[in-house]
Amino acid sequence: MDPTRAVDAAQLGGNAAVHDLSIGAMFINADIIVKLVMIALLIASVWSWAIIFEKTIRLRRLKAAADAFEDAFWSGGSLDTLYERAIKKIKDPMTAVFAAGMREWKHASERGLAPGHEVRAGLQQRIDRVMAVTIAREMGSVEKSIDVLASVSSTAPFVGLFGTVWGIMNSFNSIAASQNTSLAVVAPGIAEALFATAVGLVAAIPASVAYNKLSNAVANYGDRLDAFSSEFSAILSRHLEEKH
Repeated sequence: MDPTRAVDAAQLGGNAAVHDLSIGAMFINADIIVKLVMIALLIASVWSWAIIFEKTIRLRRLKAAADAFEDAFWSGGSLDTLYERAIKKIKDPMTAVFAAGMREWKHASERGLAPGHEVRAGLQQRIDRVMAVTIAREMGSVEKSIDVLASVSSTAPFVGLFGTVWGIMNSFNSIAASQNTSLAVVAPGIAEALFATAVGLVAAIPASVAYNKLSNAVANYGDRLDAFSSEFSAILSRHLEEKH
């Protein structure tokens, strides 16, 4: 075998060992700033997935609870009986809205409903306001943390890009120091820099998709609560008219 070729092969083997472009090696060999960027993006990604799983499971449970409650509400049974059963364990927003409206209704009934259109209108307004406040409070809890997904989806690519720019700057510094522009010198630093962008996209894309989907699901659930509130208010309004 030609000694020159043997030396070249040995050098290539040494370069291959030094310039390991596996994911783990790129992270370990990256600049400290690039490492911090990657760690921050990985934490954001884990946080996003935790929110995605928690909200998905919670919305499914809320939908099932709302289905069960509406079945009981529209079954034709007594509202007083349903109320007594509901206040023992308010486990979902729809039950909370119903309990809030019924509580105001029963409080007025216990004091005695005075005749007159203005009194009835005032009671109706109080019931509507109490249910609206309950919906706002419950939806605030349901929507909590979803904005984190929007923040991750919008900022993660730019954070990753910052890591990429920083890594490329370091690569140019290495070229200037070694005065060698060969691919073997440039490739590792460029790969490490671009890896930061890839991590940013890995964090941003699922967060963006999940944010859009979960936002629509939460909005639909909020519309369902508003519709139930309006229907329940109409039922109580008919009861008021029947009493007077």
